[in-house]
This record gives sequence, C-alpha cells and structure tokens, in this order.
Amino acid sequence: MPSLHPELARAQYLPTPPVRRSTVRLFQRLTRGLRPGKTPQDLVIEDLTVPGAEGAPPVGLRVYRPRSLARPAPALLWAHGGGYVMGSPVQDEAGSIAFARELGITVVSLRYRLAPQHPAPAALEDAYSALVWVSGNAEELLVDPRRIAIGGASAGGGLAAALALLCHDRGGPDPVFQLLVYPMLDDRTVLRTDMDTSGVRLWSPANNRYAWGAYLGRAPGGEGISPYAAPARREDLGGLPPAWIGVGTADLFHDEDTVYAERLRAAGVPCELTVVPGAFHGFNAGFPRTGVAQRFREQQVRALREALYAG
Repeated sequence: MPSLHPELARAQYLPTPPVRRSTVRLFQRLTRGLRPGKTPQDLVIEDLTVPGAEGAPPVGLRVYRPRSLARPAPALLWAHGGGYVMGSPVQDEAGSIAFARELGITVVSLRYRLAPQHPAPAALEDAYSALVWVSGNAEELLVDPRRIAIGGASAGGGLAAALALLCHDRGGPDPVFQLLVYPMLDDRTVLRTDMDTSGVRLWSPANNRYAWGAYLGRAPGGEGISPYAAPARREDLGGLPPAWIGVGTADLFHDEDTVYAERLRAAGVPCELTVVPGAFHGFNAGFPRTGVAQRFREQQVRALREALYAG
C-alpha cells in the first residue's frame, strides 16, 4: 500500500470502524440521526418526498438552491456514500451547499433505501425515480432539464454510475455528466489476494465484503451479478455520459476506478481521471481543510462547471 500523502499523515492513527451484521444497524441509526446546521441565508434548503418506482415507497430528497436563482439553471442529482448500508444526505450537506453556491445550480441529494433491509436494485430504482421526477418537474424546480448531472461518493458514486447505465438502457432521462468520487464499482475486488491493503483507512476489505454481500443479497464475486448493481461488470460502456473519476492511490477502490476510467475512454466516452498520491478512501471528508482535499474539491467543481455550462 502506498505511503500516505504528507498532509494526511495523521490518518495513520485513524481506526477503521468495523461494518458488520452486528454493527450496521447502529451505523444506520447514527447516520440517519445526523442533524443539519442552520440554513445559510443565500440558499433555500427543503426536504421533499417524490413518487418511487411502481410498488416501492416514496423517495426522499433534500434540495439545495441558491435563493437568487430566477431562471432555470443546471442541477446535480447527488447520492451519498456509506457502502450501500448506511448514510444520509445530511452527511454531505457542506459539499451540497458548496456546489449550489459556487456553481449557481440546484443540488438534489437522494435519500435511497439501504441494504441489507433493501438489497439491489432498490437503491438504483430510488435514484432513477428521483431523476425522472426532477426532469419531469424541472420548471417548478427552476432546473434546466437538458443540464442535469449525476454524481456521488463511494457507494453513491457506484450508484451514479449504475444510474447512467440504466438511463442509457431505458432511453432516458439523459444526464449530461457523471461525477464519480472514489466510486464503489466492482464486487470482484473482494476476491483479490494480490493487493497490499495493510494501510487502508476508513474502508477495509472486511467492510467491503460485508457491504457488497448485503447490497447484492448474496456472496459477492460470483457469476450472474447484474451490472446495475456492480457497474464494472458491464461489458459495453459505449454511449454513456462523459465522466470525471477521482480516487487516491491508497484507496481500496483505486484499481477498479482507474480500470473503469480506462474502459470508458476505450468505449469512446470522455473521462477525466484524477489520481491523488497517498490519499485514502474518504480523505477529503476526514481532512477537508488540507490543501490536498481542497484541490480535489476544486477539480470536481471545475469538471462540473465545464460540463454544465459548456458553450
């Protein structure tokens, strides 16, 4: 495992919380119980409930919009991380506020169903229902339906990648861009024995194995896993929206993310890959004030700006 970036050296003392059957409900309660801070005066923040897929419950959304917005502007549908087994939009509140404020866009943060209670494809159907609703209610939301990006971090990045596949196969809606922050893409990583994972932080091989099993509803790494659950299993990546993928060299997902970026390019899909030396999974959330985290964030803002305001 590569040595940690100098600005992240303190992370060597960070414990990696064990995500297991015995702990996952506690983590779900903790993340579900996160409380947002005071709403900034320059933003409108509201919680909405929109229709889910047929036979599924409604989907919760947390929407961030600049108060000064007077006409339709681009939007970002965002999915939080948490290994598909925990998390909530509030954990990414600071990032959602920053995207809305810096880019002048509406950010729609998705509250999707979590495994193991709701295995795949529940989360993906929630994401698809949310995108359909945002696109169909664009005028009311002051959103330009032609300029909607999708994105997420970790499991949320994997969910965004899967959503791009589903939209392509169902014939819409058509996101203009996918922002994939160290995305969780390939369940087959749990089978690898050639990786030095002794220095990983915050997300371990054991956590990864449990989370994939919970999300898939079966042992990961075997045959017959749907690409809508594990996008790296998709054979043909042609026709997808342009992408930005960012990951660190000390991240458990480094190899699966860089390979996915290469495969997107080979399929004719523009894909910018940002690799951060010595950065571990979730480093920017753990150490947001470091220069390396701020530069990582700036790369995302720039990529979104270029995609949403092209021309």
